Amino acid sequence: MAGLRVEVCTDNLHFADLAPNWHRLHRSCSTATPFQSHAWLHSWWLSYGVPGRLRVHLAYRDGELVGAAPLMRVLRPLPALVPLGGTISDFTDVLLDDACAEEAAGALTGALMTSARGALIDLGEVRPGGGAELLHANWPRARRRLSDSRCLELPAEGMDALLSRLPSNRAQRARAKLRKIDALGIEQRDVPPEEVPGALRTLLELHGLQWQGRGVTREHLRPRFEEHLARAVGEMTRQGDAVVTEFRLDGEVVAADLTLLSPALAGGYLYGAHPGLRGRKVDVATMLLRACAQRIDGSGRAALSMLRGNEPYKQHWRPEVRVNQRFLLARRRTLPLLWASTLHGRRCPATEPSGPA
Repeated sequence: MAGLRVEVCTDNLHFADLAPNWHRLHRSCSTATPFQSHAWLHSWWLSYGVPGRLRVHLAYRDGELVGAAPLMRVLRPLPALVPLGGTISDFTDVLLDDACAEEAAGALTGALMTSARGALIDLGEVRPGGGAELLHANWPRARRRLSDSRCLELPAEGMDALLSRLPSNRAQRARAKLRKIDALGIEQRDVPPEEVPGALRTLLELHGLQWQGRGVTREHLRPRFEEHLARAVGEMTRQGDAVVTEFRLDGEVVAADLTLLSPALAGGYLYGAHPGLRGRKVDVATMLLRACAQRIDGSGRAALSMLRGNEPYKQHWRPEVRVNQRFLLARRRTLPLLWASTLHGRRCPATEPSGPA
């Protein structure tokens, strides 16, 4: 594209050096989610990446980064270019500067046509309206759009507005639960950046206790996951892209929550709560929702995302269902890979590659 320069970053140190320009681009992309922040993606690569597989496509205009497709190459089950972030990221996408989104998308599409070679491009878990839609629209060869995970969203409103979405009897019960929380004297505070690593360790310990004997996600208990969170969230907190909240009772941390933020949305990513709260009839989900609603009310964000998953407690709030998208882009030589993925639902995994646990 005239006036745009494209390059492919394959080196970790180069990827690290992109942080300031990437942060500016992330702020200039209205469809960006927290999972496209440089802090999240680079930290993920340090914990889960395989040397030699990095393929971050970059588009520049007059020396300024205006487009980025953070990808990596995988070989199994099919050769593919897939997004960084893996299964621990609820959304993936490309970043496009709102001021020149069409041009940047065109430049990235051309670069991907060249670099894909014998690999399928498999962009999964793209939030509706994401920048990858433009890559799909621009792709001149075979392409497919498939449905991916279901996500639930609420409007970014205060707690009173969220309660008004409920039937009157259920809203009354929710208000009673909140009064009980207040009567117990549970206090909440946002953790400053320098305390984030320790707070996340406490959060993960509480998360393990909360799910003990009930099938905790194994990755959440692995050292590499904690290391990733400590790196990523510490920096995201300093930049205003994340907040860790602690809830204390009688001076002890009894619950902790990690909320991720972007210009478009806020999403409760992970929490931990001491099992003793159940014995005291504390509705932890309602407590966390109120804290998040207080934080984003009036922030200008469009959505309070409950991220992936269809748990019953989420349904109580009458959320809207938003289905993530999966885009498959192929060249002539990779048509068989596209057909295999489409017909058999075979995902080229945007997951954690094999590596040290």
